[in-house]
Amino acid sequence: MTRTLGWLVLATVFALELAAVAAAALWGRWQAGWWLGLVAAGAVVVVWGLFASPRAPWGSPVVRPVVKVLVFGLAAFGLWVAGHPVAAVLLAAIAAAVHALAALPFVRTLANADG
Repeated sequence: MTRTLGWLVLATVFALELAAVAAAALWGRWQAGWWLGLVAAGAVVVVWGLFASPRAPWGSPVVRPVVKVLVFGLAAFGLWVAGHPVAAVLLAAIAAAVHALAALPFVRTLANADG
């Protein structure tokens, strides 16, 4: 049961990462068109990969959480200014709750099992 819950939390973390990319794309498209949507989404992917992913080359116990807060905070803000305040609040709240769950020892053990 605990393993199943842990994998569910990790899958939700991944889904939230995809939601942050989509939110950046939506904001960019709303702000200036499809080209900025692509650039914004690409920037989120690159920043996440370099600083926040589990195997980020420049991630650290300090950098990783700061970048996660920035990415999800900016994604929620982008949704808000693009006219989706309910989605913005939901993204921020769910991201905070799920990342708190992901910090629990049984979830962290699963996330680090293959590394």
